[in-house]
Amino acid sequence: MIRSATYLVVVFALALPSACKKKVNDAQCGELLDRYASLVVQEKLKDAPPEKIKAEQARERDEAQRDDDFKNCTTELSMEDYACAMKAPTSDALEKCLE
Repeated sequence: MIRSATYLVVVFALALPSACKKKVNDAQCGELLDRYASLVVQEKLKDAPPEKIKAEQARERDEAQRDDDFKNCTTELSMEDYACAMKAPTSDALEKCLE
């Protein structure tokens, strides 16, 4: 079963960068969530047709957007965390960037 995007949201809540670090904006939070959903789906559904991958990515993103913790992304995630996560080659590596 595909890991829930909720896990990523929990990781956001645990990322506690110092107050002096620049935080990400709403668009960047969306990009990060899209990247995570893409990685999770591609890892779990390697041979799935593009339509299935796209549907699963949308499901992952929608699930996370409904989570109250996701709203903290712009206040708790630093630009350094974001840059690391966007370069991550796997969902596990992305999650480590946000710890």
